Amino acid sequence: MNQSDVSAILSLALDLANSVTNQDRFTRLLSTIRKTIKCDAIALLQHQIQDQNATLKPLAIEGLSIDTLGRRFDIHAHPRLRMISQSKKPITFSHDCDLPDPYDGLLETQTGDIPIHACMGLPLYQDEQLLGIVTLDSLTPNSFDNIDKNVLEIITKMSAATMKTAIRLEQLEDSAKHSNALVQELSQAAIMRGGSEIIGLSPSIQALKNEIKLVATSDYNVLILGETGVGKELVAGHIHQHSQRHSKPMIQLNCASLPENLAESEFFGHCKGAFTGAEKSREGKFQLADGGTLFLDEIGELPLHLQSKLLRALQSGEIQAVGEDKTKTVDVRVIAATNRDLKNEVKAGRFRADLYHRLSVYPIEVPPLRERGNDIHLLAGYFVENTARKLGIKQLTLTADALVLLSSYPWPGNVRELEHVISRAALKAKQAQWNKSIIHILPEYCDIPIIKRAPISPKIVTEYAQGSLSSLSLHTPSLKSATQTFQVQLIKHTLEKHQFNWAASARALDTDRANLVRLAKRLGITVHKSI
Repeated sequence: MNQSDVSAILSLALDLANSVTNQDRFTRLLSTIRKTIKCDAIALLQHQIQDQNATLKPLAIEGLSIDTLGRRFDIHAHPRLRMISQSKKPITFSHDCDLPDPYDGLLETQTGDIPIHACMGLPLYQDEQLLGIVTLDSLTPNSFDNIDKNVLEIITKMSAATMKTAIRLEQLEDSAKHSNALVQELSQAAIMRGGSEIIGLSPSIQALKNEIKLVATSDYNVLILGETGVGKELVAGHIHQHSQRHSKPMIQLNCASLPENLAESEFFGHCKGAFTGAEKSREGKFQLADGGTLFLDEIGELPLHLQSKLLRALQSGEIQAVGEDKTKTVDVRVIAATNRDLKNEVKAGRFRADLYHRLSVYPIEVPPLRERGNDIHLLAGYFVENTARKLGIKQLTLTADALVLLSSYPWPGNVRELEHVISRAALKAKQAQWNKSIIHILPEYCDIPIIKRAPISPKIVTEYAQGSLSSLSLHTPSLKSATQTFQVQLIKHTLEKHQFNWAASARALDTDRANLVRLAKRLGITVHKSI
């Protein structure tokens, strides 16, 4: 071990000691390793197991495209990662190794199908348990062949200690808010969880995660607000997972899809012979969720006559099945979600004020995708990796131009729309590049318009705003209500201009027809055609 190696390792120890956050520790760790071992790309990945499937989650990267952070690598689908994970000591791959590299096409400094020639992996163990791995890749052949074994051993041990410290600190931070027994269980679940995580590093998502942790420990009813496709169901699942009811079921009921004649039975159940077709007794969603959580999606669509019965169940905890005289007591936490403005629905008489206040003990707003910055890249990487696995593609990547296009689009359908766009684009890319080892998603495969985050035509805004914006500012109490009022007026004006044709109006407003119809419905706009 030469003097420069000793200096680099001492520098690493000091950096880790002075680090404040886990992300800071990970970043300093990778930077110092690169000073000691020259490479073009390096990544720190955490080992996770979910439903008996082992995956590697990137915690920090250098030299790889940003969407790599959103990927979750199935160990069994990547031979090199599997060999590193199964090894107990550092392992290198020669430049002529024929095993596919999981980072092909992801190197930040290169474009095209240029393979990474040299690769090395460091398995990180603590007490015989695999915590994760460090991967190093270089375009220079044989660049890892003559590294001092003592240097590798020290770096591997310090990396493992860093990861173990990071995991332990997360557990200690949680235990300050919860009981020790509950926190250990939840921390372990959080470490092992993979596919149901909330992906994002933006300030708005970090704030959302903090709110979830805060309200989850209580037993308050929660109202989740947000546009269509932002992931309200995922937020509800995380609240349940972090609550003291996590060992009990979370039952979901979509209020928008309830048949009106069977809605009460869906909520409270029915006894045999209660109505035509009731051939046997059936438990409702409240009974099924007893002791756990009931998630009521699209609560704004619930008919008024059912709202009063739901309110009674929330107030007293008592329910009565259809056709039965006696009541039953249940212990259920309710989480509701809607893309409607329930305050306006209350004012319009379409939603009960007392039920609104009973549900919104703790409201949570889920930010739309257009306000989440580079989270689009992380989510894109996550969906690309999932889609590649589903379609049987060994390596699927997004080109830089495709990432730029995804970042410039306002995503009216939010995360759900992003997932669908990438799924379709991957299918087109696979068909067009079926004979290539690395499949690239190009901008032309993404069926979204090339625009500058402006879903409304400037021409229409200019010609219409002259007659409405000035008066709008004088009579509206807030920016939110002013925006909604302007949306109502603009959509009405555009529909009238195009003879109430939804498709033509959507084209004029540079938006998707289905999204326009949903927005109009939420704003209370309907078109009635009659003879």
